[in-house]
Parts: sequence; C-alpha cells; structure tokens
Amino acid sequence: MKQNIYDNPDFFKEYMDLRESGITYNDFIEQPAIKSAISTLKDKTILDLGCGAGKFAKYCVDNGASKVIGVDISRNMIEQAKKENENEKIEYICTPIEDLELQNQKFDLIISSLAVHYIKNYTNLIQKVRNLLSKNGEFIFSTEHPIVTARIEMDNWLRDSNGEKLHWALDNYQEEGKREHNWYVDGVIVYHRTISTLINTLLDNGFILEKVIEPQSIPSGLEQMPKLVNEKRRPSFIVIKSRGAS
Repeated sequence: MKQNIYDNPDFFKEYMDLRESGITYNDFIEQPAIKSAISTLKDKTILDLGCGAGKFAKYCVDNGASKVIGVDISRNMIEQAKKENENEKIEYICTPIEDLELQNQKFDLIISSLAVHYIKNYTNLIQKVRNLLSKNGEFIFSTEHPIVTARIEMDNWLRDSNGEKLHWALDNYQEEGKREHNWYVDGVIVYHRTISTLINTLLDNGFILEKVIEPQSIPSGLEQMPKLVNEKRRPSFIVIKSRGAS
C-alpha cells in the first residue's frame, strides 16, 4: 500500500499551517532552486507529480504554461488545490504517482517537488516519466538530500551539552531503502538512495543530465529563518534537471 500521510487529519492540519505561514524550507530553499532550473514555462504542457495544494500549478499558468496536470495521492490536497486554483488550464488527478495512467499524452516539462523520496520503486518512476516526456522535454525534480536520509536513526545533528549543533552525523549511506521517522506523526516513510543511484538511473533510461543543484537559502530566508545558515553545513535538498534524449 502506498503511504498517504497527507490525508491524516493531524498531519494535514500541521502541514497546511506550516505552508501557509510562508516561512519554510520550501519557500526559501527548495522552490527557488527548482524554479531556477526551468528553461521556460511559456506555452508549455506540464505534468506536476505530487502537486500538493496546487501552488506550483498556479505558478506555471501565471507564467505562460498552456496546460498543467497536477497529480497527488492525497484527496485533501487535491480538494484544496481545486478550491484555491480554479483555472481551465489546470487539471487535477487524485491518484498515487505510481498508478498514474495517461494515454496518448506527452509533456514538455515534468516536474516533481519533494515527492520522489516517497516512491519505493525509483526505476519504475523514471521509466514512467520517460514515456510521458515529449522529445527533448525536461524532467526536473527535488528530493530530500541523501545526506539527510542516509542515517537509519534519522537523528543526525550531534549536539554539545548546551544543545548547540556540533556536526552532522553521516552513516549507512550505501544502505539504500526504507527510512522511518516522526514528522508531526509517527511512521512517516521515505526511501534513501545514493546520489549515484539518483543520477545513474536517469542516464540508464535515456536521459541527459543537465544540472544538479544543492541549494542554500535565498537572502530573505536567512533574514526570516536564521537557522537556515546550517544549509552551508549540510544541504537539505537536491534538485536534478535532465532532458529526454532526442
């Protein structure tokens, strides 16, 4: 069974409160980085895998996209997206990414923001993306950085007696697979993969690697969330941009 933590009412409330605050790692690190990797949105057809509440889909049409299909496993998220972003250019589909079936459709850009680490079979995902991508289309995704997901205990900052962060503990890096941790609720599952697996699976399935970003905070983020200075010590995310071979 695919995990669907976003339909857990306790998790959904806490998560939406966080995102609506506008003071998040997404706002100051991940989203600026993933948007910077996009060549253009004008007149493009876009598939958004793990679309959440639809903010990125709205961003796409506001910047000239001709069509966006947003896909998410969470009914809560899809309902929120439809409520906030009614637009004839946006279509939402409530289904696990792994189960998505779109017949006779190709996309100029396929994007996935912080959803890949929830997918158990990464190779199947990449093959699905390849089949849905137009000739020379772009595939851009962000995921939790393997430095973050590696350690099985998922408790990485080592601290002194005053609680100050001494250094980040890295362990179990080559042991790929399931990791379980607490994020608002117990039992949140992500899948750890090495950087080489993330990249080589793309290359093995006919993608051309174009850019890898290990982003830090934008300046306004450091002002509003001073703890983001720790991104210089270890990155939270990695963004990978690739293109389907012609």
